Amino acid sequence: RLAVRGNVHLSAGDVESILDGIHRENLLQADLPAYRQRLLDSPWVAGVRLSRVLPATLDITVVERVPMAVARQGDRLFLVDDGGVIIDDYGPEYAQFDLPVVDGLLVASKPGAPAAPAERARLANDLLTALGARPDVRKRVSQIDVSNARDAVVLFDDDPAWLHLGDARFVERLQNYIDLRPRLIERFRDIDYVDLRFDERVYLRGPAKTVAAKH
Repeated sequence: RLAVRGNVHLSAGDVESILDGIHRENLLQADLPAYRQRLLDSPWVAGVRLSRVLPATLDITVVERVPMAVARQGDRLFLVDDGGVIIDDYGPEYAQFDLPVVDGLLVASKPGAPAAPAERARLANDLLTALGARPDVRKRVSQIDVSNARDAVVLFDDDPAWLHLGDARFVERLQNYIDLRPRLIERFRDIDYVDLRFDERVYLRGPAKTVAAKH
């Protein structure tokens, strides 16, 4: 008997299918490391523990990956975890996840699927973790770009300006922009991007020029 626990997105049936053949083996003689590796080869599985419970039960504890974002590369979307590991192609079956779209996280790799450089995955995770503490700010973010691993760039859903945040103090810098925004809009009609990395000064670029504004 297989006793499966810890699974959410993988059903017990999925786990049994991955371990096909184990029912026909003697519990004491089954090659558990090999079966464990089969489960680890599933993109949803981050970790797993297999334990024999005599006389005839195999206890399976699964640790699943937690989706962090929808990573976009070209015209494809991927569901990724907090380490940038691709879980699956993103499609309608994952619409229940309220996840941001992140550009620049994945790069082409040969052979196989695209991969996330560690520094880009870390930047995306740090940003999203920080935003998790401020849901009022998080809900305004519609797009994220981590092409530059030292500069997270975000776009608010009601603002056309790209906001450059650097690699730290994300929420503080976004809040500074939110506070400054009414004055900036009053002074500068068209803004393409706002560089918030320098804290004491905010640099803006419009269609024609770059200007600096003090807090």
